[in-house]
Amino acid sequence: MKKLLFTVIFGTALVLGACGGGGSDEGSSGGSSDGGETTDTASADQIFQNNCASCHGSDLSGGMGPDLTKIGSEYSADEIADIIQNGKGQMPAQKQVSKEDRQTVAQWLAKKK
Repeated sequence: MKKLLFTVIFGTALVLGACGGGGSDEGSSGGSSDGGETTDTASADQIFQNNCASCHGSDLSGGMGPDLTKIGSEYSADEIADIIQNGKGQMPAQKQVSKEDRQTVAQWLAKKK
């Protein structure tokens, strides 16, 4: 019963998170540049909160999913994006997350070292 409830809540959070973006980019002027790629920290954090925080904690410290505070020391942005898209271990594939959002979050997480 707990698994079913979690699945429904998690699925709803993922669907709502995937549907939400397209509005204004308030607070998005704080992108950092490295090698021509910019990461919009505010946007990445919002995407994370909408799609990942229920398992990985709102502060990246973990919960049902592993701690991501230093994930950049283990995986590159491309590897993180692949894990988000295809899943790994107990983490299911997050097919509803757009490629753009996946890349934004992956670049942001890759800087967590």
